[in-house]
Amino acid sequence: MKYSNIPSAQSLVHHCKARGIKNIIISPGSRNAPLTISFSEDPYFNCYSIVDERCAAFFALGISQQLKQPTVILCTSGSAMLNYYPAIAEAFYSDIPIIVISADRPPYKVDIGDGQTIRQENVFEKHIGFSANLKQDVCHATQKIIKYDPNQLTEESIDLSQIQVQKYNDKLLNTALNIALSDNTPVHINIPFEEPLYETVEESALLPEVNLLKDQAQNDQLEWQEYVHHWYNASRKMVLVGVNPPNAVEQKYLEILAKDPTVVVMTECTSNLFHPNFFPNIDSIIAPIEKSAQRDELFKMLRPEIVLTFGGLIVSKKIKAFLRDYTPLMHWHVNPKKAYNTFFCLTKHFKTSPNEVFKNLLAQPSTQESDYYDYWTKRKEHYKLRREQYLLEIPFSDMWVFHKALKSIPSNYQLQLSNSSTVRYAQLFDLEPSIRVFCNRGTSGIDGSTSTAIGASIYESSPTLLLTGDLSFLYDSNGLWNNYIKPNFRIIVINNGGGGIFRILPGKEETDNFNTFFETTQDLKIQSLAEMYSFEFESVTNKNDLNKALDSFYQESEKPKILEIKTPRLLNDNILLSYFDFIS
Repeated sequence: MKYSNIPSAQSLVHHCKARGIKNIIISPGSRNAPLTISFSEDPYFNCYSIVDERCAAFFALGISQQLKQPTVILCTSGSAMLNYYPAIAEAFYSDIPIIVISADRPPYKVDIGDGQTIRQENVFEKHIGFSANLKQDVCHATQKIIKYDPNQLTEESIDLSQIQVQKYNDKLLNTALNIALSDNTPVHINIPFEEPLYETVEESALLPEVNLLKDQAQNDQLEWQEYVHHWYNASRKMVLVGVNPPNAVEQKYLEILAKDPTVVVMTECTSNLFHPNFFPNIDSIIAPIEKSAQRDELFKMLRPEIVLTFGGLIVSKKIKAFLRDYTPLMHWHVNPKKAYNTFFCLTKHFKTSPNEVFKNLLAQPSTQESDYYDYWTKRKEHYKLRREQYLLEIPFSDMWVFHKALKSIPSNYQLQLSNSSTVRYAQLFDLEPSIRVFCNRGTSGIDGSTSTAIGASIYESSPTLLLTGDLSFLYDSNGLWNNYIKPNFRIIVINNGGGGIFRILPGKEETDNFNTFFETTQDLKIQSLAEMYSFEFESVTNKNDLNKALDSFYQESEKPKILEIKTPRLLNDNILLSYFDFIS
C-alpha cells in the first residue's frame, strides 16, 4: 500500500477512514495527486473516476442521497472546484452530506500569475456547513518554502512549526467531518500542496488526533401539552409533505392520519407517502377552485386551522399560493435543522423527526366531528374520474406520455425525476406505492439530474429509471461519461424539442425571440449520444409505437437503455392547460 509522503494528505485519509467514509469520487489533476494516490492505493476506499467535476459532484450527491452517508469529491486546483458549486448548493438545501476536498497551490503562489490558480479559500461560504482551510506542511518541500516565503519559516523552527500545523489541521478536519456527519450538510476542505506531488511511502506512521462525533443528547424537554390541545381542538388540519425519503414515517401514524375526519394529508410524488385516503395530486384539487365562480368560498372551506409540514421543498406553486393568500392560524414545521417560513405564517418549529411529533400528537384518537376530509375526498374522486376521461380523449402529447410512462414502471423501481416540466407532470398522476421517487428539489435546477441518478443507482439493488426532459438530459450529457452505469439502468427522455414549460408560463409569445431565448428549441440527435456511450436506443413518436417499446424496455439487457419519446412541441401546452379546464 502506498501513501503520499505529505503529512496533510496522510492525515485526511486517516480522518476519513476513522469515520467510515469510504466513497471517494476523483476528478483527474496533478495538484490533487497526493490525495488521489493515498485514497486509490488503499483498498478500504471505493474510488470512482469522473472526469467532469460538475458531473462528479452530482454523482456523489446521488450516492449520499441513497446511503445517507457522506461522499468525498476530490479535485485539482483552479477552476475545477468551481464546477462543484451547483451540486454543493443542491446538497446544502437538500441536507445531503458531501465532503468537498480541493487541492490548492501554496499561499505564496496565489495571485502571482501561475496557471490553474484561483482564490480557493471559503469559495463556497454561502452554501456550505463549514470551510476548513488547512495550513501547508512545512516539513515537505521545506527549501521551497524558505525560498518563496522566508517570513513564514526558518530552518531552526521547522520541527516546532510542523507540530503546530498538524494540530491546527487536525482540529479543522475533526470539525469539518463531524459537521458533515451530524448536520447532513456539505463541507469544504481546502489543502495547499507544494511540489513534488508524487512521492510516496509504503507505510504511514502519522497518528493524527481524531475526535469522533459524540452522540447528541436528544431533546426530551419539548412542551407538547399546548400543541396537543390545539391539534385536538382543530376541525380542519392539513398535513403537507414535500421531498421525503421512503419509509421515513411509521405506517401506524399514517393510518391514524388517514382515518381522521379532521385531517387532509396532501402529498407529492417526491413525498414517498402512500395511502388511498391521501391527496397526492395537489394541483388537481387547487386548479378547479381557482377557476370556480365560488373561488373565495371554496378556498375558505379548504383553509386549514393548522398546517403541519415536513420534508423538503414543495413542488406545487398552487398550494403555496393558496396558503399564502388564505393563511392558516398556525403553521408547524418538523425538521431537526431548519424551518422555512414558506407561507409567511410559521408559528412553531419542531426540531425533531415526524415520528416523534406524531407519537405525541396522535397518542389519543380524535373526537372532533368534521366534514373536512369527506368533502375534499368527493372533490378528489371527481377529478380522478375526469382525468381518466380526459386521457381517453387527448392525442399523443406530453401529458398522455407521462401518464403512460409512469404507469409502465415495474414494482420496486427507483425513479429519479429531472426538474422543470418532468417533476410537475409527475405530480398529476398516481404511482405504484413500491416505487421510490427522488428529485433534486433543493435548488430545483435542471443541471445534474442524469449524474445524480447514475450515482444513486450504484448501491441500489433494484433497477433505476431516470425520467427526464430533453433539455435536462442534454445539459448533463457528460453524466454518461463514466464506467459505472449498470445494464439495468434505464432512461426515458421526453423530447418536446425545447423548454416546454416556458410555453405554459405568463408572457409566452410565438416569436423567434421566445423560441430562441426562452423555449430554446433544439433538434439534436439523442441517438448519437446513445451510440457514443454504448446504450441501447429506441425512439418513438406515436401511441402504438410507445406501447410496443414499453413492452420490452424494462426487460433484462446487457447494456443500459435510452427510450426517446418525441412529442408535438406546439400542442403540449394547450393539452395541459385544457386539462385543468376539463376537470373543473
